[in-house]
Amino acid sequence: MHVLSRVGTALAIATVIAAPPLTAQRVTPSTYAITNARIVPVSGPAIERGTIVIRDGRIAAVGANVTAPADARVVDGAGHTVYPGLIDAYGSLGLRAAPGGGGGVFGGGGGGGGGAAPARPAGAPNSRYPAGLQPEVRAIDQIVDNSDFSAAYAAGITTALTAPQGRTYEGQSALISLDGSDFGAMAVRPTVALHIGFQGIGGGQYPGSLMGVFAALRQSLLDATTYRDEISAYNRAPRSMKRPAYDPSMEALQPVIAGTMPVVFRASTQREIERALDLAKEFKLKAMIGGGSEAHLVMDRLKAENVPVLLSVNFPRRTAAPAADAEPEALRVLRERVQAPKTPGLLAGAGVRVALSAGGSYPEFLANLRRAVAGGLSADAALRAVTLGSAEILGAADRLGSIEVGKIANLTVVNGTDLFAADARVSSVYVDGRPHPVAAPVVAAGGRPGAGRPSLEGSWQMQVQLEGRERIVNLTLREDGYRLRGAIEGDLGASDVVDVQVDEKGEIAFSTSVTLPEGTEEA
Repeated sequence: MHVLSRVGTALAIATVIAAPPLTAQRVTPSTYAITNARIVPVSGPAIERGTIVIRDGRIAAVGANVTAPADARVVDGAGHTVYPGLIDAYGSLGLRAAPGGGGGVFGGGGGGGGGAAPARPAGAPNSRYPAGLQPEVRAIDQIVDNSDFSAAYAAGITTALTAPQGRTYEGQSALISLDGSDFGAMAVRPTVALHIGFQGIGGGQYPGSLMGVFAALRQSLLDATTYRDEISAYNRAPRSMKRPAYDPSMEALQPVIAGTMPVVFRASTQREIERALDLAKEFKLKAMIGGGSEAHLVMDRLKAENVPVLLSVNFPRRTAAPAADAEPEALRVLRERVQAPKTPGLLAGAGVRVALSAGGSYPEFLANLRRAVAGGLSADAALRAVTLGSAEILGAADRLGSIEVGKIANLTVVNGTDLFAADARVSSVYVDGRPHPVAAPVVAAGGRPGAGRPSLEGSWQMQVQLEGRERIVNLTLREDGYRLRGAIEGDLGASDVVDVQVDEKGEIAFSTSVTLPEGTEEA
């Protein structure tokens, strides 16, 4: 670890503190061994000090007595805890925002969009129906290569259920690993569920009211049943009747009416949730609720009908201090703010299956998980709701959600021993076995990010004593919101710097990899 101090506008080396020495390892892109870490598999008891071996994107070994292979790059996990990669159970990560008129919003305000504008479904080219009434639209076809997932990484999220949002038939969601460098490797489950929002399709087209939305949904589901019967009759006796016209929208609804593809209703209020459950019961749909801020008011029915909730933890909060002469907030608003962190615990206590989503608010995700725990959700239940429990609901528990041999190596590495501790911070994530360091928040005087200090962006020359030799490197730092990122280049090779931290004295500490003749070491 290198420690630097800033004096005025000049950045100078104050001291160099060598990290505990590591044996030089040959660097390979596919094999890692995280050693000396506390490991929380979720599917079993915690391992207080153990090793995880990652090979070719999968977990090859895990345990207290596992030895790092000779070809692995060793990462010392002392002082860290490794969890299964967290899963965002409902959002629109990785999707391109498709153009389109906004329909009137009649409900469904609790999906994954949060403060960002939701990705609307793009039109299907061969549909007979207008955009927004096309259930064949697939999120996986709208994934953008090289998406920036840094905010999700900082929240410990490595996997996400992503779906367009807006209009009536929003499209089919995909479960993706958040490694935007390779589209082909992102799809964990290319198709998970059909998503429905209680919104008009906009542009002055039908449906344009809430009554019209439900009428259109019912009619399309009835049409899908008729289409199924016509296709079935033709397949039994193709010479006896005219061949039915192929309809991609009706084809997309076949697994829905058969109950083999779940339907996620984006619904938050009690009335919206009840309407969704009524529609699901009428057509025997396999329902889930997405958003669900008032799900606690319907939890007995959700439990009885075995309907999971993809619950947003983007809890309401006061966005600004009220003016001295401002009217007091409505009692309803105050009640919602107090109730929201209690809802996850109430649902879990009632036996409702719950997967938690960031609701689009990634910087607050971990803090909101802690608020849910403070509100009555047990820490074990909270962890399960963002790992194995979420994977079970989304049909991916055979490959995600726990640290077990053979599963995808999606991992979240946290400083300290408890994800739910107030000072816990995600230091890195592994996505399909590839490490992604997470830049530390810049903390200065007063404990607020970026408070009371000049900008630290720029380039400086450093003299580093390493293995008895003085080496020259150039350090470049840049600010990314409240975080610092950077790189070094020179006698030690070129490498990114990670875990950049600034203390109250203005000293900067960071970690990096340095290249020596014998191999690469962490310092």
